[in-house]
Amino acid sequence: MRILSIVFGVIGAALTVLALTVISGCESPGKAVVNPIERGEYLVTMSGCHDCHSPKIMTEMGPEPDPARLLSGHPANEKLAEIPVDLIGPDKWGAITNNNLTAWAGPWGVSFAANLTPDEVTGTGAWTEESFIQIMRTGKHLGTGRPILPPMPWFNLAKVSDQDLKAIFAYLQSLKPIENMVPAPIPPSGN
Repeated sequence: MRILSIVFGVIGAALTVLALTVISGCESPGKAVVNPIERGEYLVTMSGCHDCHSPKIMTEMGPEPDPARLLSGHPANEKLAEIPVDLIGPDKWGAITNNNLTAWAGPWGVSFAANLTPDEVTGTGAWTEESFIQIMRTGKHLGTGRPILPPMPWFNLAKVSDQDLKAIFAYLQSLKPIENMVPAPIPPSGN
């Protein structure tokens, strides 16, 4: 019985170490550290950033992120369809989105997914790593401005480690800059 207890203890300890290694993304001593850009790409993909920040193309499998416009935000030249405001509100729909999932309407008004490519004027090219972390921690545009609007789950990203936020930023800065001036948010009707 004592031997089984020791065996299960060793197996349990080994599984715990393995789980912590996988969860933290660490590698065994002596191996190369994960490339931050690769880690950032993984985190962006796994977190679903393309769902809202990448315009879509229709494929035989349904809508998929347009590889030519990855993370470029709501297309500036896309005409916004009329928003059925009578459908949004208490005991109605909480949000409505366009076909690209890059524009969202709700009680907060209309929000547009930001251009996350490193274009200096229309994207994140003028941001610093510190300002990006501040944005994700505070939920404020550029870290000090207006609130980041739904459906952006900044409050989830606020809990991510600095190391992972730095990796996400490194990946975003590695993208091809795409000039795309996303519209400003539209306040709710009557404001």
